[in-house]
Amino acid sequence: MNKPYVFITRKLPEETLKNLYEVAEVSMWPKEEEPVPRERLLEEVKRADGILTMLSDKIDEELLTNAPNLKVVANFAVGFDNIDVDTATKKGIAICNTPDVLSDTTADLTFGLLMATARRIVESAQYIQEGKWKNWGPLLMAGTDIHHKTIGIIGMGRIGQAVAKRATGFEMEILYHNRSRKEAAEKELGATYCSFEELIEKSDYIVCLAPLTPETRGLFNEKAFKQMKTSAIFINASRGDVVDEQALYHALTNGEIQAAGLDVFQNEPIGADHPLVNLPNVVAIPHIGSASVETRMVMAELASRNITNVLLGKKPEAIVNEMVLT
Repeated sequence: MNKPYVFITRKLPEETLKNLYEVAEVSMWPKEEEPVPRERLLEEVKRADGILTMLSDKIDEELLTNAPNLKVVANFAVGFDNIDVDTATKKGIAICNTPDVLSDTTADLTFGLLMATARRIVESAQYIQEGKWKNWGPLLMAGTDIHHKTIGIIGMGRIGQAVAKRATGFEMEILYHNRSRKEAAEKELGATYCSFEELIEKSDYIVCLAPLTPETRGLFNEKAFKQMKTSAIFINASRGDVVDEQALYHALTNGEIQAAGLDVFQNEPIGADHPLVNLPNVVAIPHIGSASVETRMVMAELASRNITNVLLGKKPEAIVNEMVLT
C-alpha cells in the first residue's frame, strides 16, 4: 500500500520530522527563507494528503478546491489567518496550528521590543556605529522608564498573559482589553479589564497581541493614535494588518505618540525603503516573535505530529476546526 503524500512548504530540520517520515512520503521545499512559488504549491496539493505550511502561504479557496486528497493542513504558527478555514471545514480538512509552545518565547521578544524602544537601545547602538559618540551628556540618548508605568495589552490570550506576567516584575500597572474577561489573569496578575478607548487613553505602553479578525483589522487607525498620550509607546507583535501604517507614520512624525516597536507589517517582507523603518523613533524587526532555536524546533515537531495523527486517524494535538473530526 502506498504511503500518503505530504508536502512541506519550507525547509525544516530533518530531525523534527521523524514521526512524519514513518507514516508518509514526504517532499520538502528545499529553501529556508524563500517561499515556495504559488504555482508549485498548487501543483503539489493536487496529490497531497497533508501539507505543512507557513504564515506566508495563502491557503485559500482556490487551493483547497484543487486538493482532492487533502486531509490536513498544519500551520507552522499559532495564527491561521492565511487559511480559509470555512472552506477547509466544508471539505472536511483538518486545520492545525502550534499554540502554547511559543507563548513564552513570543512574550520574551515582545517585552524585549518594548524595552529596546523605550530605552532607545537600537538607536544608541547605531549612534556608536556611525561614529557620533564624542562626549557624554546628561540626556544623551535618554529614553523612557518602564518600571511603575502603565502597560495596556490588547489581546489577553496566552501570549498577552505571559507579557503581563513579565510586566509584574517591573511593577507596572496592567490594563487589558479582550473579547472576553480573563478573571484568572485579573486575580493572578492584578490586571484590570477596560474598554479599548480607556486603555489607549491611559496606557504609557500599548501592546497589541490581538489576532487578526474582521474586528481587529485596521483597529489602530488615525483616531486611535490621536487618543493616545503624546508620550505613549506603541508595540505590535501580532499582525501587521491591525495597524493603518500611514496613520502610524503620521502619528510618529507629528508627535502624536512618542515611539513604536514593530515586529510585523502589513506587507511582509519589507525593505530598507519602508517609511517606518527610517524613523529614528521606530524599532523595526523582521517578524521574529517566536524565533528561538528551541521554540522553532518544538513548533516543527508539533506540526509534524499534527499531520501524523490525522493521517493515522487520531486526534491531532492542536486543531482549529475540531468539528471535522466528528
